[in-house]
Amino acid sequence: MAPSHPTPPTGPDGAGRPGSPELVDFTVDLTAQEALRQAQVLAAIGPDWDPIEVLRGEEAAYDLLYSGLDADQQRLYDDLVAAGVLPRRGGGRAAA
Repeated sequence: MAPSHPTPPTGPDGAGRPGSPELVDFTVDLTAQEALRQAQVLAAIGPDWDPIEVLRGEEAAYDLLYSGLDADQQRLYDDLVAAGVLPRRGGGRAAA
C-alpha cells in the first residue's frame, strides 16, 4: 500500500501550525490475518462442500419461495421485478 501524505488540518485549535503535533501515517496490513481466516473457513466447510450444488439448492429454494402465489402476491412480485428489486424467474411468472 502506498504511503499517504494527507494535508494537515488548519484551524483555530492550532493543528497544522508550527509546534503542533505531527500527523502519523497509520496503516495495517491484514493480508496474513485474511489468509488465516480463509484457511479456517475452508477447513470448517470441509472437503465435501460442493459450491455448484449449493447454488442449485439456493435456486431451487427461490423457485419454491416464489411458487404458488395468489393474485395479490403475484402483482407485488411483478412490481418488484419491474423495479429491479428481484430477478425474473420461471419464464415471466413467479410460479415456475
